[in-house]
Amino acid sequence: MTTTYTLDNLPEDIKNPVVTIGNFDGVHWAHQAILKKVIERAKHLNGTSVVITFEPHPIKVMSPKKARPLITLLEQKRELVTNQGINIILLIRFTREFAAIAAREFVKDILVDKLGIKEVVVGYDYAFGRRREGNIKLLKELGQQFNFKVHQVGPVYVGKSLVSSTSIRNLIMDGNVSEAKRLLGRNYQIRGEVIRGRDRGGPLLGYPTANLRLVDELIPKEGVYLVTVDLDGKIHQGLTNIGYNPTFKDKTLSVETHILDLSADIVKKKIKINFLYRLRDEITFASAKELSQQISRDIKQAREFFSKSKNRL
Repeated sequence: MTTTYTLDNLPEDIKNPVVTIGNFDGVHWAHQAILKKVIERAKHLNGTSVVITFEPHPIKVMSPKKARPLITLLEQKRELVTNQGINIILLIRFTREFAAIAAREFVKDILVDKLGIKEVVVGYDYAFGRRREGNIKLLKELGQQFNFKVHQVGPVYVGKSLVSSTSIRNLIMDGNVSEAKRLLGRNYQIRGEVIRGRDRGGPLLGYPTANLRLVDELIPKEGVYLVTVDLDGKIHQGLTNIGYNPTFKDKTLSVETHILDLSADIVKKKIKINFLYRLRDEITFASAKELSQQISRDIKQAREFFSKSKNRL
């Protein structure tokens, strides 16, 4: 079981902590390699595995105009880290005051004095402290001074593709959700509450849709996707349209999902949508009838896809 703490409510006796530090946006294959190393070392020491992460993301505080949409918001990031088997998440509120802490001060005051770390595991490009002045070399020097070991995990590739949050984010924004899955290690997911839409899906088009109240920052490119939907812990198959409904000249972005073989009213229910494959672009049709006919063809393709893929989704 994973427990989340802050600097103000840390337990006094964390046993032999092995720590990693980072934003872990996406908790992708490269992040998982780091977490796996943390868990291995903690087990070796009969100790505690600890992930230190930050909220909000530091770039949102320091350079908000440069901030990119996050792959995983805090709720999902916690779930993913927990699923890896980490014992403790230390959630640090990131502020400009915290950003001003020097690298040496961060190590001594937080890692050594507050946590009493035995070992630290970081990625190959890790930097920390004020103006990112801390690097692996400094961390190892401080490890010798304060008696903790430093482990560095190298880059992770899937085929010839370097796994990084930036590359995954770009793939999702381009609608290439199947390639993003290869680098993430799972299907990209958004989640939120189903809200009442414009009541076109069922009454007008013949295919009811669940309209999502957007919470996630990173939304795949406009188009139609094959998805699975987690509703009350049960997985359903479906199609999701992301876009502006050009046939009806809407002005706001919507995420609408038709769940196959589900007729229940799920307004106000919370759902999780997993993106499997991009089927097509969003298209402007001459009439609602033409749109309905296209949706019928989309559903046929979806059923064929799920029939062939059911054992590997």
